Amino acid sequence: MSYVSGFLVAVPTDRKEDYRKMAEEAAEMFRGYGATEIMEAWGEDVRDGELTDFRRAVQAKEGETVVFSWIVWPDRATADAAERKMQSDENMTPPADVPFDMKRMIFGGFAPIFEMGR
Repeated sequence: MSYVSGFLVAVPTDRKEDYRKMAEEAAEMFRGYGATEIMEAWGEDVRDGELTDFRRAVQAKEGETVVFSWIVWPDRATADAAERKMQSDENMTPPADVPFDMKRMIFGGFAPIFEMGR
């Protein structure tokens, strides 16, 4: 069964195109490591919750947009192997001018319990 790496970041709204370009370049590398699907979703209807919400999760500030992303791998073994390879791949070093605050990034790995194909 597939395995999913999920990410949540706050991106300065005026850097949307910078983020998109960075994500497109990273996607090619993820594909090279075995990813089967990559999605970068720009927040359009991210509502404030009463207790918690996406914006609070990444401490999004005024003028920032929440981006929800995921990478689908064939299985966890492929995802784990990719992570090990990426840690030693100098091409995976974030650029000096990365278009978001990496300290506020949330990420994790998830095993699907239900899937319905596209």
